[in-house]
Amino acid sequence: MQNKAHGIRIAAAVVVILATISYLAVTGVQANKSYYVTIQELQGLGDKAYTRHLRVAGNVAPGSIERSGTNATFVLLENDKTVRVSYKGVEPPPDTFKDNAQALAVGTYGRDGVFHATQLQAKCASKYAPAPGAKPGMQSTAPASSGTATM
Repeated sequence: MQNKAHGIRIAAAVVVILATISYLAVTGVQANKSYYVTIQELQGLGDKAYTRHLRVAGNVAPGSIERSGTNATFVLLENDKTVRVSYKGVEPPPDTFKDNAQALAVGTYGRDGVFHATQLQAKCASKYAPAPGAKPGMQSTAPASSGTATM
């Protein structure tokens, strides 16, 4: 009789542990899920835009970057659509975050019409493009010109 009661307690404990692990796994996936949308799609989402964790990409509008410590505000462009982005992150924007750079902002869209980003990625496409006239697979051995580098 005592062994049967002990077995029931163990089975109940296993069920509780498995249910807890399942719950944590499902809620963890939901919390980390983000939807990739274009700026045009973002502006057409309606009320759904305010409740989802989103990723939005575009080119940084020239002259729109305003930095303040690790934070920055700027405008993303995609074709003829724009969205204002307010980045408040733990880390400062990356070094490649400059005018005309391609940027990916991760965060939420506010009812104020501003995308509130907590993560920011940027790349400068021209930096990684081959030099004009270069053949594929060939690396330039010419020394870098003096002055500032452009992207």
